[in-house]
Parts: sequence; C-alpha cells; structure tokens
Amino acid sequence: MQVQLIDDRHYAETMKQTVLPALAACRREGWMEPANSRPAGPVPTPGKLHYVCYDSAKFDAIREQGATATFRGAVVISHGFTEFAERFAELAWYLLLDGFSVCILEHRGHGYSPRDVDDESLVWIDDWHRYVDDLAKFCSTIGQDYAIEEPLYLYGHSMGGGIAAALLEQYPTIIDKAVLSAPMIALRSGMPLWLAPTVAELACAIGLGQHAAPGQKMFSENFDEDFYRTVSLPRARWVHDLRLEHPEYHTNAATFGWVREGLRMYKSIVRRSACERVEAPLLIFQAENDTYVLPKPQNRFAAQVRAGGCPVQLVRLKGSRHEMTTERNEIMQQYVGRILDFLHTPLAEE
Repeated sequence: MQVQLIDDRHYAETMKQTVLPALAACRREGWMEPANSRPAGPVPTPGKLHYVCYDSAKFDAIREQGATATFRGAVVISHGFTEFAERFAELAWYLLLDGFSVCILEHRGHGYSPRDVDDESLVWIDDWHRYVDDLAKFCSTIGQDYAIEEPLYLYGHSMGGGIAAALLEQYPTIIDKAVLSAPMIALRSGMPLWLAPTVAELACAIGLGQHAAPGQKMFSENFDEDFYRTVSLPRARWVHDLRLEHPEYHTNAATFGWVREGLRMYKSIVRRSACERVEAPLLIFQAENDTYVLPKPQNRFAAQVRAGGCPVQLVRLKGSRHEMTTERNEIMQQYVGRILDFLHTPLAEE
C-alpha cells in the first residue's frame, strides 16, 4: 500500500499544525489498575498505569483529508524500552487515517506509569510477567472497548514486541493479528546468550539489581546528530525534544534487574511448546542493522510459531535500524505500507 507520509522537510511544522491538533480532537487519557498478578518479592510502588487512546469515530468527525471513514477495529501499541505513548503519535496518525482506533499503554517504569527506582534514567522491573499481565488486561478491557465488534490488533516494538510475543503465547485468544517490530525476543547484552543470564542473576543476587548494567548511559539533553545520521533527523529530533519537555520521558538505561528479566522472558518465549500456542497471524519486521536485539532468536521464534500452524510473515527491512518509526521516508514507506496491507487482509485469508 502506498502511504502519504509526512514530508521530512516540513516534519515539525506538519506535526504541530496538522497531526497534533487532529489527535487532540480524538484523544483520551486514562489510568488503569495493574493486573492482579503479584510475584513473590517486594511490593511494587503503588499507582495506576497510564494510557492514551485515540478514537476513530471522533477522528472521522473532524473530516481530516485522506481519512477513509471506514472503521476497521482497534490497534493496541506496546512500546519499546525507554519509550512512551507520545512517541507513537505519527504511527497513530496513519492508523487513524486508515480507520483504526489506537490504544497505547505505558508499561510499568515508563512515561507517566509508576516506577520503582528514583533515578529518572533507570528502568527496572522485578518480574517480566507484570508487563505481560498488564498488557493482557489492557487489551481485554480498554482495547476491546475501542475495537467494539471489529478485530483487535496488537503492534509491539522492541521490548514491547517481546512482551507482545509472550502475551500471544500466554493469552492466545485476545488478539486477532499482531505486528512485531524488531521484537526483543533476545536483547543484545554485550555478552553471549549462554553467559549473560548467569552474570545478570549474580549481579542481582549481590544487591546490584537496581544499578545500571555495563555500557548503559544516563539521559543526556544533548542531541547526537552523528548517532542518527542514517535515519530521519527531523523524526529523531522530534522524539528527543519530547524527552526534553517531559522528565517522565528521561528513561535511558537498563538496570541489571531489567536485563535479568529480559533474559528470563527470552527463555520463556522461545520454548517450542509456548510458540505452538500462538494463534494470531503475525507480521514480524527485522531490522538489517539492529544493534539492540538479536536476529537469530527472532528467526527461531518465527519458525516455531509457523511450525505450530500459525501464519507468520518475516520481513527483513533492508537498510533499516532498530527504531523503524524514525527511519527515512523510503524505509518508512515500506514499513507503514506493509503494516496496513497486513491489517487489511481478511482474517480468513491468513
């Protein structure tokens, strides 16, 4: 599908003058009690999880140019490590234009949701199952409310893609289709996969669970153009400016505890018996130049889900980096176009 993307040359102007006012007209902000799962260990910081939703019917009422005015269901977005709801405003815009309502949950420790460490740069979780159970509750309540009687779809990026994969295994009937964008089936920890769990478990055992893992950096106000030289600088700068504006978006560094839970989640996700439980057809994007997650575990997951009888499309985006929603338009065109094509295909044809 050919998508009318925002012109990079006028990105900030278009976001401010066109996209954000339209999103504001159909935006609802809310708070959800976490799921009731309570792993053994310290009681987490109390508080409700933050979410943002965009209603397709309200969006259509403003008669935005290019909108289909045909309701197709709802898409739940499961964001990545250190991300937040506003990070996905552009993607929400394209989905709304195409007739989908959009619901975005901010995972525990991210955005305006509760966090269990004082340092605003650090991300920590005591048990990865919290992510999955919270997302499952959000999908089956808020997501279903917005889908009405149409399909409910799930989009998960990076960490959020790993959480989404685990949800599809543990709650196989909630979602009708899912898109996994550079999913964190297994993270790149700087160590071999056979060694990393031992190091992370040991660090947590000696009391370093809420300390930054090796190689992690605290949030910096400086925008590093060299780091983003191969992607869309206007998109990357827009996201960075959002981080500057909101201290809640300063998350930037993984703790030993978060790494431990990410590796535990990996072991669970790639079990053959777990993969065979997936029922929702999958579209998986793999970045050609990914420095955050490993491709082979993605391949293993896709192959095992497919072997279990579930349709899987695995797309390797040439020239792409991990953060596909900040890519140049030539890559974004393939990315967004493939997502919409996949969501348009009737379920019976998968």
